[in-house]
Amino acid sequence: MLISVSGVLLIIFILSGVIMSDVEQPKYDVIEQNSPIEIRQYSALIVSEVVVKNTRKLSINEGFKLIADYIFGNNQQQTKISMTAPVTQQKSENGWIVRFIMPAEHSLDTLPKPENPAVKIKKIDQQKFVVIKFSGLSSEDNIQQHELKLTQYILDNGLQTQNSPIYAFYNPPWTLPFLRRNEILIELK
Repeated sequence: MLISVSGVLLIIFILSGVIMSDVEQPKYDVIEQNSPIEIRQYSALIVSEVVVKNTRKLSINEGFKLIADYIFGNNQQQTKISMTAPVTQQKSENGWIVRFIMPAEHSLDTLPKPENPAVKIKKIDQQKFVVIKFSGLSSEDNIQQHELKLTQYILDNGLQTQNSPIYAFYNPPWTLPFLRRNEILIELK
């Protein structure tokens, strides 16, 4: 009896990470695929973002909290905005840019203005990326290992890139590592 109850609880726990990460994701077309690497064309997006000056790990946690506060209603209209995936992170001269992609139903005109001046809303034009997908935790080792594979693919295929890599995380923190979806995206020229 104890085994069957714990087994059911384990299945519920596993499925909760998958179900709770079933949120809107950005649209893209796969131009080329060489699993686990793809070249993708993304449509224009609207994002909310903050810049955080800290380590990568601490920056994504702090940035997530600031933007989550905005979408949970800390905005001029006190309107809740649906959660989407992924949460992204990109190194900049000023720190780490942490972004949420806004639901496609919104435009720059329909999104409420943030109360916190650190939260910025902006449009990003369509972009083409080379992307590697991987599972596991968002540890420095896991990210470095996959970024190295992606960089080697870029060199081997003579691709021209621009800007620093974007790290994308799709799942809530309680998702089991082998069920997580992570990506590294590097913009192509």
